[in-house]
Formats: sequence, C-alpha cells, structure tokens
Amino acid sequence: MLVVSRFRVPVDEGERFRTELQQALDALAERPGHLAGTIGRNVDEPELWVLTTRWEHVGAYRRALSAYDVKLRAVPLLSRALDEPSAYEVVEPGTVLNTRSTRSIT
Repeated sequence: MLVVSRFRVPVDEGERFRTELQQALDALAERPGHLAGTIGRNVDEPELWVLTTRWEHVGAYRRALSAYDVKLRAVPLLSRALDEPSAYEVVEPGTVLNTRSTRSIT
C-alpha cells in the first residue's frame, strides 16, 4: 500500500516544515508494517511538498495512525495535507485490484 500526502507550505516556512515532516516520517517509520518513506519538494513549485510511505497493507497504516506516538508526532502535521485521496494500492503485473463496493449497515 502506498500513501501520498501533499502539502502546500509558504516558502518562508519550508525549513521548519521540513523538520516537522521528518519527525512525522520518523514516527511512522517506527510502526510495524512500515516499509519505506520519502519526503519530496516540487522542483517547479517549491511550496508544494509530498510525503510518501509504503506499508505492508492498509491495516498496518491505519493501526500506525492510531499509535500514541504517531498521534503526537505525525497526525497534527498530516492534518495539514491537501484534501484529496491519499491511499493507493500498489499495482504490479498480475495484481488483483481492489473493487469499489458499497458497505451496507446491518
């Protein structure tokens, strides 16, 4: 599973944001199921940042978000992400893709 969180940050706040983003990534990286993470900044629009993380599965990512340390060090920053879908399934040859279904309440 791949999580892509994008942020728009004024250039003059970039260095402080970079530090906070690294702290968030460090907290997530300590959680079970975390495979990799990367911080990036757009080359054409320096106020646009991205945090990508890879997880064994969606459950590992969701459990990571509920961990106390992550709630302190990452969730406040992640709440600043652009309002757009962030969780993606990794598509490789032969992957059976997730299908959208309506959940019913019984």
